[in-house]
Amino acid sequence: MFDAHVHIFDPRFPLAENDGYLPDPFTIADYRKRMSRFDIRGGAVVSGSFQGTDQSYLKAALSELGEGWVGVTALDLEATDEEIVDLDRAGVRALRFNVKRAAADITAMTLQALRAHDLVGWHVEVYIDGKMLTSLQPVISKLPAFSIDHLGMSDEGLPYLLDLVDRGARVKATGFGRVSMNVANTLRRIHAVNPEALMFGTDLPGTRAGRPFRDSDVDLICDVVGTDMFAVLEDNARRFYRLPLHRQAAPTPTAPFHKPEHPTLPIRRDDLPKPSDDTIPFPAIER
Repeated sequence: MFDAHVHIFDPRFPLAENDGYLPDPFTIADYRKRMSRFDIRGGAVVSGSFQGTDQSYLKAALSELGEGWVGVTALDLEATDEEIVDLDRAGVRALRFNVKRAAADITAMTLQALRAHDLVGWHVEVYIDGKMLTSLQPVISKLPAFSIDHLGMSDEGLPYLLDLVDRGARVKATGFGRVSMNVANTLRRIHAVNPEALMFGTDLPGTRAGRPFRDSDVDLICDVVGTDMFAVLEDNARRFYRLPLHRQAAPTPTAPFHKPEHPTLPIRRDDLPKPSDDTIPFPAIER
């Protein structure tokens, strides 16, 4: 599995209150303990509003997590090209537009996103209530690649979200305890428009959510998408973050059936008998 949306709150690094709230620590060790029953083979560490534009925690987290993990960051608008390239080397692969919980200069962020895409191929991940999506249409139409967090949050924006999915947007199947919608129906409708759109994530630790991630959320996704569950749980996100797909080991071959002593061999096209020169064609049938 690839967890496309994780927050790490490491007390070694600075945090700032957001709307008077400060999250409890949630370290990599906490995450691994919580997800120990799952086969997690990579994921995306996403910067939250409490972390501002601090990159020190993200670099440390990606270094500790290792291969298969990428970062999604909020970047200082004054960040230089060299800083962006340095973060890309550290494993950062996307910018986050936190429109729901943080003040934002959308025009400046869009220009920065275009610059980052040109430099290192980063996409944008948008945290927004779906009912506000239409107001961001001028911005979103300029982004080469982007995803929407937490299924778009509400039913009100679902028609516009589905239109974006039809045009290539990705959607994180995350934060089921945050949303105001029928989750199964929303998953089903997104998947029907584009089977490559949905990307599973836990949204752990689920700060300020109505409820955090439950193991049963994975069961719900699998029930909805059926045989596409491996794509939604891993492959779709790996492609979006430009990571190699994790190939399963080849299964042990089954024992062959007993072959007859003189099996029939296929005849090559060149070995088929050629028609002789004295072959008489059928007469043409007049209509």
